[in-house]
Amino acid sequence: MIDVQRLRVLRTVAEHGSFNRAAAVLHLTPSAVSQHVAALERSLGAQVVARSTRGVTLTPAGVIMVGAAESVAAELVHAKQQVDQLGSGRTQITIATFTSGGRLLLPGALARLTADHPDTVVHVREAEPEDSLPLVRQGAVDVAIAYHFDGPLPGRLGPSTGLAWTTLMEDPLHVVLPDTHRLADRTSLDIAELAAEPWVLGCLKTEAYLRRHAERAGFEPEVRGTTTDYFFARSLVAAGVGISLIPSIALTPQITGIRTVPIAPPTPTRHIGVATILRRRHPQVMTLVAALQDPSPTLD
Repeated sequence: MIDVQRLRVLRTVAEHGSFNRAAAVLHLTPSAVSQHVAALERSLGAQVVARSTRGVTLTPAGVIMVGAAESVAAELVHAKQQVDQLGSGRTQITIATFTSGGRLLLPGALARLTADHPDTVVHVREAEPEDSLPLVRQGAVDVAIAYHFDGPLPGRLGPSTGLAWTTLMEDPLHVVLPDTHRLADRTSLDIAELAAEPWVLGCLKTEAYLRRHAERAGFEPEVRGTTTDYFFARSLVAAGVGISLIPSIALTPQITGIRTVPIAPPTPTRHIGVATILRRRHPQVMTLVAALQDPSPTLD
């Protein structure tokens, strides 16, 4: 029989990368943490962490057991939620979303959800994918509207992890320039053509993407403005501070004084989807996911 407390300790060690940091979080001694992990390894007959002077890393067996630990923790959270709902008789659903995706996709979907399930209590929290996806795995949220750039899906998604990923839309990035800019009338632009331009950035992930493509094009972008708000970034573009790279869903509402130009292929694109726990797709979650897939829901 695997001890749940030992799974919790392993999960914390994996999250923090060392026995000492895990001990501080768990209010245990490092020796106690080490003993819990060693006892888990004895019960499994397999090593779950590789120890070194730089900390600890998970072995393949450890990765499996951390996944199990997350599933157990999520089930306990879900059970507590169900107990809480027994008294109220009302189902609760918690949704995590990144800002621009939530602003575009969520209001209409919530209207459909509340029309079909009027007794449902809805909670919404703002979170970027690196935070929202673990919250789904942990059972803290039921649905996460998230995204990833070109490449594989965000880490640890798919049937083997117990999480379902439903694709919602493609969200290509555009160059945003002052409408007086010499390139504002172009029908498309290549990133390499913008090597001499100053930049205003509205998202850390967009910055990372820009820098990666700029490196391939042989230049280092000059950044004159940084913000986590795309509307603010576009306002700075209109003020002449620099140009920006903005996802298509963040191009509204309109701002005067700027022009939007598509990027020539291969166009950088965000892939937006929704993550849910496979075994917990109750009617409210299924309604919400279906509504998110329909950009123009019709309410009867």
